Amino acid sequence: MSIDLSEAKWFKSSRSTAGGECVEAAHLATGMVGVRDSKNPDGPALVFGGAVWDSFVGDIQAGKLDR
Repeated sequence: MSIDLSEAKWFKSSRSTAGGECVEAAHLATGMVGVRDSKNPDGPALVFGGAVWDSFVGDIQAGKLDR
């Protein structure tokens, strides 16, 4: 499946540092969420369904993925 990311508005976490090693995300018009490596903006991106992304972020916020 190919999803057009040309209109995506990518953002980094407010906790990102100036080191440049960040993940960027974009909420897509389709309700999906794109994720890419900020060091390689022209490279591949992963795309997740909105509900899956919300669950992932919720688990992070709840500390369920802490080591």
